[in-house]
Amino acid sequence: MTEQPAPENPEGDEPIKQRKNGLYPAVSDELAASMKSGWADTELRDLQPIAQAAETARRRADLSARFPGERLVVPAGNLKTRSNDTEYAFRASTEYVYLTGDQTQDGVLVLEPTGPEGHDATLYLLPRSNRENGEFWLDGMGELWVGRRHSLTEAERLYGLPCADVRELAGALAAATGPVRAVRGHDAGLEAALTDKVTAERDEELRVFISEQRLVKDAFEIGELQKAVDSTVRGFEDVVKVLDKAEATSERYIEGTFFLRARVEGNDIGYGSICAAGPHATTLHWVRNDGPVRSGELLLLDAGVETHSLYTADVTRTLPINGTYTDLQRKIYDAVYEAQEAGIAAVRPGAKFRDFHDASQRVLAEKLVAWGLVEGPVERVLELGLQRRWTLHGTGHMLGLDVHDCAVARTEAYVDGVLEPGMVLTVEPGLYFQADDTTVPEEYRGIGVRIEDDILVTEDGNRNLSAALPRTSADVEAWMAALKG
Repeated sequence: MTEQPAPENPEGDEPIKQRKNGLYPAVSDELAASMKSGWADTELRDLQPIAQAAETARRRADLSARFPGERLVVPAGNLKTRSNDTEYAFRASTEYVYLTGDQTQDGVLVLEPTGPEGHDATLYLLPRSNRENGEFWLDGMGELWVGRRHSLTEAERLYGLPCADVRELAGALAAATGPVRAVRGHDAGLEAALTDKVTAERDEELRVFISEQRLVKDAFEIGELQKAVDSTVRGFEDVVKVLDKAEATSERYIEGTFFLRARVEGNDIGYGSICAAGPHATTLHWVRNDGPVRSGELLLLDAGVETHSLYTADVTRTLPINGTYTDLQRKIYDAVYEAQEAGIAAVRPGAKFRDFHDASQRVLAEKLVAWGLVEGPVERVLELGLQRRWTLHGTGHMLGLDVHDCAVARTEAYVDGVLEPGMVLTVEPGLYFQADDTTVPEEYRGIGVRIEDDILVTEDGNRNLSAALPRTSADVEAWMAALKG
């Protein structure tokens, strides 16, 4: 990574403190003059609105109607330091992306009330780097260091709303009067400017409303989720083709293989990939991915591609590393599959959100009783939650811009709510027998199985967005054999 030069102040007031060990202590007048000129006009004048521009406008209108007469502030967030002067890759806040479609750091959406009803929306962004004062090549965030950004005029064309310089926003908000709500946790500087104007309770109401807006997906969102799933299916195929290389190395080979597909076809992975081989499959969020991959054991792969618009898939398959399940592995896998089938069948408009979880858990409880691992009857097991020793987690969650989407929605609107067409959720039952669980026969210990698919609620039932990935034990074996040639 190239070391950046000591920058001058972008506003031109006084030099910024130079890097302690920078190799260039100063900029000559001749070099400064040279860098100001000789650059072609690169303004993009034929830009079209982003694909979801109509949807983001509708979402802002719904938000405006919910909070009349109040100023609403939704930041994208800032870069976070990884170490010293390097930063983590930036990922804009979900609320900001949902309402604008923009993904740039430091951006802020402000809805300014126009009276008792209605708002004027403005997108505050960093403009192009200043070439007169040398910002574009001397500042650490200058465009010669981190890449070109859109001009404010370009951004207006892309996002369909007025744009202004974000560097002027904090001062304007500090001086503003009237009720304000802001999405917290993403921009400390903005929150400091609003500290005497907002309350935690009112801000949380804003965040909750935006979370609940996302419960029902529009056509654009459903299309993006299908893209994410389709890429994820190809990523799973990539992994199966290189399992021999993973056996020679570690779970990291699986992680890297899937990551390549995510970066080539999308923006990134939607969450840390779980590449859990052998007994690691019994750890729900095994993301260290540093263990061995052994023939005869199972690989639990829970991974999802995130699209360029930041919608993510979330799919899990539990695969026999050598291509064939043992009799016990198959018995456990088929039980989880049966539970998932019951859960998917319960997903339909008008059903309670909890119904698919209850349906899956009942099947798993029945299996555990039948195998003699827990004392029945099944109703007693379910009432006391005894199956949870081996099922551990809920059977699914909403999916969208976040892998656990709509997470701050009110309980009555989410887990105690009713399914509607357009909702997208996961159905992912599992059975996990820990390696040190002495309540089960030794041969069960260290086996973990989860099967997860992404399900769209339709007008007359549901559609499995990830149906292209085989699910039955026989189909998984045939699929793996075909991919390995």
